[in-house]
Amino acid sequence: MQHWADIVMVPVQALIILFTFYYFFIAFFGLKNQREKGKIYRPHHKFALIVCAHNEQAVIGQLVENLKRLRYPASLYDIFVVADNCRDNTADVARRAGAIVYERSNQREKGKGYAMEWMFARLFAMERNYDAVCVFDADNLVHCNFLLEMNSRLLKGEKIIQGFLDAKNPHDTWISATFALSFWVVNYIWHLAKYRLGLSSVLGGTGMCIAMDVLRKYGWGATCLTEDMEFTMKALVNGIRTTWAHEAIVWDEKPLTFAQAWNQRKRWAQGHFDVAARYIPRLLREGIRRRDIRILDGVIHLVQPHFLILSSLFIIASYVRLFVPFYTNVLYSLIPFEVWEMVMIGQYLFPVIVLYKMRADVRTWLYSLLYPLFIYSWIPITFLGFKDRKKNEWSHTVHTRSISYEQIIACQRLASDDGEPGDGLPADGVAVAEAKN
Repeated sequence: MQHWADIVMVPVQALIILFTFYYFFIAFFGLKNQREKGKIYRPHHKFALIVCAHNEQAVIGQLVENLKRLRYPASLYDIFVVADNCRDNTADVARRAGAIVYERSNQREKGKGYAMEWMFARLFAMERNYDAVCVFDADNLVHCNFLLEMNSRLLKGEKIIQGFLDAKNPHDTWISATFALSFWVVNYIWHLAKYRLGLSSVLGGTGMCIAMDVLRKYGWGATCLTEDMEFTMKALVNGIRTTWAHEAIVWDEKPLTFAQAWNQRKRWAQGHFDVAARYIPRLLREGIRRRDIRILDGVIHLVQPHFLILSSLFIIASYVRLFVPFYTNVLYSLIPFEVWEMVMIGQYLFPVIVLYKMRADVRTWLYSLLYPLFIYSWIPITFLGFKDRKKNEWSHTVHTRSISYEQIIACQRLASDDGEPGDGLPADGVAVAEAKN
């Protein structure tokens, strides 16, 4: 029995070792303080800012007002709001706030991916040519230097860029707090770390910038439940990596209840499995053909939920083995137990380091005690996401947290140490002077 079980269990343990230490290796590159060099604060590119909004009258006005006040020449960007299948006053509120509003009605093709495809087609047909599009969600607030940061990255030749994903309501409930912490951790130990290593990041659905020449050449074509990940992998197959702008900050509204967080994450898991099934074979072929580690790293990202399922089943098997030793445990024979202890400590130490870097207040530190509960809830969510991976029904998250950009700045102290969000941003007077040149 043990011999036959080892045929499966020994390779499983080898995969667990490989993935665990790969993740840890990458993570350390995101924790080092390191100032970004060579920023170009000379406004040049023309941007189309796109907000796809479905019944968002409670929050859309604050975002449009916020976008109108970015430190970038008003002549170089326009604000477009797609009122997508709205049954409320989203279009009127956005129009009064100063946005260019397009109203879309399509009950068959629902979801943000379809709305973006629809809006991109209209941009392509316009007489005015834009150099890039920036996409935001209706519940967002955007740092005043966002376009300066994206413009700098475009001038350096980057084509697809993701901004720093922050939370505008990290203290509302323990769910919004731990949800925010999970985003902060990923921002540092995954996105920033990968950018520093020259690997590809992944689009996060909002706060993202895409060069128009990429959209014109390859099209959008991303309409699944995780359209951001789908487009990331589509671009990566074609050799275009997604980069990370650590100082281009966007705040969004995190879910307030466990049920809301559960439903949102289950949708993400379903979409992740869907994209993985369609893109892993293509990424493997292209990565091997081009001998490009960036493309092969995309495969590793897509198999993350599969790895979570595999490791969860292995943990269950390890408890069964206490009573029925049906396989050979090679984890501790290949890797000393002390090393595994360091790994276990590290997974709890990384969030603490990130909280320190974010200069979190005492409430966030207290809420972080529940962070393991939030993280481990991903296990059943991932299993359910796998079960429903072929379902493509969009579920809308209701947003109600209507606060202004000024309130965000007053409540959240931006970090100023090397490598932190806000580092290297020009002072108000400098930014305005640069923007007018």
